[in-house]
Amino acid sequence: MRNHLPLLLVLAAAPLQAQQPRALTADDYARAERFMGYNTNQLVSNGAVRPVWLPDGRFWYRNQTANGTEFVMVDPVRRSREVSAEAADLARSDSTAARGRRRADPALANSAISPDSTKAAFIRDYNLWVRDVATGRETQLTTDGVANFGYATDNAGWTKSDRAIVLWSPDSKKIATYQQDERHVGDMYLVQTRPGHPELEAWKYPLAGDSVIQMIQRVIIDLDGPRVIRLQMPPDAHRSTLCDHIVCGGRWADVEWSPDATQLAFVSTARDHRHEWVRVADARTGAVREVFDESDPYFLESGFNKINWHTMWQSNELLWYSERSDWGHLYLYDLASGRLKNAITSGNWKVLQVLRADSSNRTIWFTASGKESGDPYFQHFYSVRMDGSHLTALTPDSANHEIAISPDGRFFVDTWSRPDAPPVSQLRDMTNGRLVVDLERADISRLTATGWRPPMPIMVKARDGRTDLYGLLYRPASFDSTRRYPIINHIYPGPQVGSVGSRSFSAARGDNQALAELGFVVVEIDAMGTPMRSHSFQAAYAASMGDNGLPDQIAGMRELAQRYPWIDIDKAAIWGHSGGGYAAADGILRYPDFFKVAISEAGNHDNREYEDDWGEKWQGLVMPQANGHNSYDDQANQNLAKNLRGHLLIAHGTTDNNVPPYNTLLLINELIRNNRDFDLLLLPNRRHGFGNEPYMIRRRWDYFVRYLLGAEPPFEYEMHPPATPGFRPGTQAGP
Repeated sequence: MRNHLPLLLVLAAAPLQAQQPRALTADDYARAERFMGYNTNQLVSNGAVRPVWLPDGRFWYRNQTANGTEFVMVDPVRRSREVSAEAADLARSDSTAARGRRRADPALANSAISPDSTKAAFIRDYNLWVRDVATGRETQLTTDGVANFGYATDNAGWTKSDRAIVLWSPDSKKIATYQQDERHVGDMYLVQTRPGHPELEAWKYPLAGDSVIQMIQRVIIDLDGPRVIRLQMPPDAHRSTLCDHIVCGGRWADVEWSPDATQLAFVSTARDHRHEWVRVADARTGAVREVFDESDPYFLESGFNKINWHTMWQSNELLWYSERSDWGHLYLYDLASGRLKNAITSGNWKVLQVLRADSSNRTIWFTASGKESGDPYFQHFYSVRMDGSHLTALTPDSANHEIAISPDGRFFVDTWSRPDAPPVSQLRDMTNGRLVVDLERADISRLTATGWRPPMPIMVKARDGRTDLYGLLYRPASFDSTRRYPIINHIYPGPQVGSVGSRSFSAARGDNQALAELGFVVVEIDAMGTPMRSHSFQAAYAASMGDNGLPDQIAGMRELAQRYPWIDIDKAAIWGHSGGGYAAADGILRYPDFFKVAISEAGNHDNREYEDDWGEKWQGLVMPQANGHNSYDDQANQNLAKNLRGHLLIAHGTTDNNVPPYNTLLLINELIRNNRDFDLLLLPNRRHGFGNEPYMIRRRWDYFVRYLLGAEPPFEYEMHPPATPGFRPGTQAGP
């Protein structure tokens, strides 16, 4: 008798067959790839204006139209704008000059050119030298520089270069610099992989908690002699008022010469960034006097992406930035006595960047956020008198404003946009913001014809149920509100920057839109602990970095799912790079019931294994605790390894000289010890910035498609970005 399967079993098998995940095809990935920046950026015409100012007050700019490139000349006085052959000639001339600079005399490489362009300061054998540009004659300025105790050297551990870090005096006769002492700082080791013997990289890289960090001994060098004047003060910690390095924005931070080169003003910052001293040195004797100091229980900063303190030697005053009121504002001090004269700005909003300060007409121009209605991250432009009067808004539109001021201070180019509105560029008057000339209005018709849609601005509540948080949400071009979409959180936790970044228009923000095209909702939320709002907002989890703003991310995602039924909150994932890689792994380990899938790229998983300045600014100094642990234990991801239940992909470059790969190895070791399954991608000879490599992007897509969407990705899909001359993945620089 023939055997027959029971009818019940046959019926039960049918729906299982129907529920098998569908496979995505190469065509699906190709449709998603259309939304990568290398495909979308070129579809925007008449974009943001980048002016090149001329000595006569005019400026020209390059404009990319739908039909090609045009060059435009603008005369602010005549209020004229015209496509110009003269502008095209100037552009060609600038391009030729730029090529010439790239092919310049190799002897000038890594040199610092004097203001009068006649001299170049450079490092040789740990000492500072100067070279006469015209004759090539070289003069040794210092003689006692040795290995790891050299003059003008540029090494913060996580970043280093051979540039000479100096500040020339205005008369080109003196140099302010330092002798960097790292003789007893611990070493970092990386190994370049190749056939045969590997190549060892070793350099000084201080870690949080080290007993010895890099210190700088400040000096002034008078070229007449030459003579080295050592400032009469103890060495300073290798710190700045703004960034993780004493070089911020390409220049030596917190140092300013007086116009007559007799005085040098500077700010010393404590190792933990909680105390700062404003000081002035006599350039002839090296005598140092303290003007005033300031402290904070969390951390001190001098602005947002720009140092805002400035000496106004003509009036013997100091412009100072402080968050003492819980909001970033400007204050005026007497430079001689250190006495506070008056607050210049005040209120529940934040000064971001001082762009111009004119002590003769007693006016300051600056950008700020949070003063106008709408998204508090929109940057607006203002002027104010130094006595705090006549605060004037110069940019009327509710948008994010990028400002370029004319050298004579009479006009500014205002390019404004929003994530969901393309840029408009206008020339305005610096006095009152009056419109002078309309320049460009971006055309995105070719972009929208592809099915592109802008990200959706969102506002949700933080963990406390009261604080408003802002972000962006991305949906597929073929969005169907009757479907349910898994949700992916793209995170950068702060504290120095958030997940969203600039609020200006961008045709592509990384691969967020492309990733959404595969069948996801992607969300970015600027959680508590990120900048551009109040001091307490940014310090929300100071000294508790393991928080990473994750309670806010989860609260926001849950609120979005309640608001939009097309979000499947039971299929939640998270990914990020660098600090975002740290937060992504932290998310799936700390909240395993919420996050089902995570991708962690180049994460600083334990800040005791990362550069000293970053961790000690935000987490504080490493302090022992009574239980035998220390104050950094709770921020270390490896201590949470036992919690892993979902799918975790960890990626790291093997020669990451920013976040050393040992951060990841610490986490991996504990995952293995706790018998947890995970996926690992090590990229040989990659530095920190591998996240934008096509291979990494494709693997990221594959991972979410397979484990969050429940589908099979196409086999080894190959992305096709434009070729980049000279690019080799193993040498890609970090962001």
